[in-house]
Amino acid sequence: MLRVTAGSDAHGASAVVPDPDGTAPGRGAHLHPTSECFDLAVRRKAFTRALRAGTGLSSTLVREYLDSWQAKP
Repeated sequence: MLRVTAGSDAHGASAVVPDPDGTAPGRGAHLHPTSECFDLAVRRKAFTRALRAGTGLSSTLVREYLDSWQAKP
């Protein structure tokens, strides 16, 4: 399971941030580290609900993390 938290991207915008070590402070949510589970969470707007964040959370950082994690041999 991959833990994600609400944070910010490199530009300071609100974003869902991967927390693979599970050490980031604050509310977190867990996600199976698969594209299917990620896509379902995005479609259902599960990150916004689970993290109790306002609208406009970008999930790009999690997508990039999952793509790089799945590309490893």
